[in-house]
Amino acid sequence: MSVESLFPRLEPVLPLVSKPIQYVGGELNASLKDWDSVAVRWALMYPDAYEVGLPNQGVQILYEILNERDWILAERTYAVFPDMEKVMREHDIPQFTVDAHRPVKAFDVLGVSFSTELGYTNLLTALDLAGVALHAVDRADDDPIVLVGGHASFNPEPIADFIDAAVLGDGEEIVLAISDIVREFREEGSPGGRLELLRRLVSTGGIYVPRFYDVDYDADGRIDAIVPNDAAAPDRVAKHTLMNLDEWPYPKNPLVPLAETVHERFSVEIFRGCTRGCRFCQAGMITRPVRERSLQSIGRMVEGGLEKSGLDEVGLLSLSSADHSEIGELATQLADRYEGTNTSLSLPSTRVDAFNISLANEFSRNGRRSGLTFAPEGGSERLRKVINKMVSEEDLIRTVAAAYSHGWRQVKLYFMCGLPTETDEDVLQIGELAKKVIDTGREVSGRKDIRCTVSIGGFVPKPHTPFQWAAQLDHESTDARLRKLRESVQSDKKYGRAIGFRYHDGKPGIVEGLLSRGDRRVGRVIEAVWRDGGRFDGWSEHFSYERWEAKSAEALAEFGVDLDWFTTRERGPEEILPWDHLDSGLDKDWLWEDWQDALDPDPVEVEDCRWTPCFDCGVCPSMDTDIQIGPTGKTLLPLSVV
Repeated sequence: MSVESLFPRLEPVLPLVSKPIQYVGGELNASLKDWDSVAVRWALMYPDAYEVGLPNQGVQILYEILNERDWILAERTYAVFPDMEKVMREHDIPQFTVDAHRPVKAFDVLGVSFSTELGYTNLLTALDLAGVALHAVDRADDDPIVLVGGHASFNPEPIADFIDAAVLGDGEEIVLAISDIVREFREEGSPGGRLELLRRLVSTGGIYVPRFYDVDYDADGRIDAIVPNDAAAPDRVAKHTLMNLDEWPYPKNPLVPLAETVHERFSVEIFRGCTRGCRFCQAGMITRPVRERSLQSIGRMVEGGLEKSGLDEVGLLSLSSADHSEIGELATQLADRYEGTNTSLSLPSTRVDAFNISLANEFSRNGRRSGLTFAPEGGSERLRKVINKMVSEEDLIRTVAAAYSHGWRQVKLYFMCGLPTETDEDVLQIGELAKKVIDTGREVSGRKDIRCTVSIGGFVPKPHTPFQWAAQLDHESTDARLRKLRESVQSDKKYGRAIGFRYHDGKPGIVEGLLSRGDRRVGRVIEAVWRDGGRFDGWSEHFSYERWEAKSAEALAEFGVDLDWFTTRERGPEEILPWDHLDSGLDKDWLWEDWQDALDPDPVEVEDCRWTPCFDCGVCPSMDTDIQIGPTGKTLLPLSVV
């Protein structure tokens, strides 16, 4: 049965809202399919505004993979701004897709990709606008399966009440497997209804269905046990790991937005995973092992993406792009190919010890010479050892000296505040390091117009990392340390104008900490915050710490726990963590040992296992995977200049 477009009802109200273009659709390379010609229909959501969500590569990849199958239809939906939500409620317009403006409630699956936990309230808005029951247990057989993925899905317990299922890890293959299960279920006449479909999903062993697991708590508030309550549910749910990225060269047809977005470039993922072993980094831990794309595959993706999008910047992305085993050859050959054109190449933030001037010059050959970004993360050498960020002060000074002497005038340094064992002195060392960077730049360049921007984020302990047991620094202490740092730099007129600071206060980090390491009881807080008007919590102009603090106190009181219990409390080795039944491949004992190594008076550093013997983190044997890296010795094809 066909589903009508909501656009005739939507179009008249668009003049009433800000940025109406984000709700119109019609982007270059978007896919439109006949509703009745397919067997399975997906609505893919990035739970943030269009300008943030459209460039998200994960959603674009799944959108394309699903629509390549003639029996699957996939459309996109994004969070609507509060003014649009108000208009939609007043005119009875449900949550819609931007492709064909179909109601989200009509789809078989609503797939939501969470890069950050601060989008949880936006999910509730979308469900409510769609007319889908907030709580999974209240949904009817014809409601879509609400499925979440992305990095935040490695602990989906805070939103367990609101979702039907979660997928851990890479999505390319599992979305097709899910589609097969849904198609077969529908063809059989949907026997057993919604519950049977969920049972079929969980029986795969790689799809988590919260309703099939019970959580019991001790009197002190800690978890006593997490056990399956259905024979189809496994004791642990495993993540998905895509091997041989060259077989999945997506996106081939990048979406070109009609409105301005946060990234105006064609992004190519040159490898996936990271084994540097930074103890704070969830992304590096949960995406192991490293899997590289070949130069030929990257070359074809760049060529095809530019041709089909008309974009003039290519971002070569990964968690540590300069660590690609053939990054030098890749940079040179891409620069050769696009020399004399409008195409520019860019790398994200670069490790100090992976940077070299030759590489930087290649990436700036056809574009503007922009600022360089490095991430020492910790202000003192001792703290960098704690977090296993093996970058010495000498490394940093040598690197910035090379950059400033070769014409760069601006360097950005990224740090974190609130890391385990951190003291005020560690944070003040950030300022001393920035001063040395300025001194070095002035000396080697002979110029006074040298700049250094210091960007500081609050540390949030994340699941599946060695720091998952750590106590989070309270927001008052975070703010006090940052004030001392700013005053120590700005009081010195020699550096005051040369060093810029960018940081947020510590309050958003506390809420992120609650949502990152929370259990199912936190769902009460999320719902209470949402009902009180909480929306777009990742946006400073919408975020209210006072609201989260008040609702946490109200919603958690009956359980004998509070906001501090979930955030500033250190966990012990025997405690059952809310995500222990979700298998990222990392051995929990190995993570604990690495946590103890960090706390050692002389912190133990761990090398990158790409180039050293295995450290037994557990991923490769438990996931039946292995590291896939070059060098291949091959060249980028074709070699002719475009």
